[in-house]
Amino acid sequence: MSRVKRSITAKKKRRKIFKAAKGFLLSRGKLLRTATEAVNKAMAYAYRDRRVRKREFRSLWIARINAAARMNDISYSRLIDGMHKASIEIDRKMLSDLAIHDPRGFEQIVSIAKGELQA
Repeated sequence: MSRVKRSITAKKKRRKIFKAAKGFLLSRGKLLRTATEAVNKAMAYAYRDRRVRKREFRSLWIARINAAARMNDISYSRLIDGMHKASIEIDRKMLSDLAIHDPRGFEQIVSIAKGELQA
């Protein structure tokens, strides 16, 4: 059996780790073992936080809608209920955007939702 020389493969592996650890401070960007640990941890956080970001944005939109709804004398939950009954299908992202950039349009949606709740 012939001997296997790993220098090229090992160098590629190390280069890949150090490229991913670029910008890390101190030994986390310079030493192979700590860099590997740091990169693995960073990848795990990145994977998790791609999902967490979606949750955080949804809660931000809900907070904005609630604030705008309360300025129009209705709670968030009542607004959403009224919108469902009125068959208004605007997602929370767009509703939040409306509340910020077009308060009059948001007011009209609120009035429709209120009317549907009283009917």
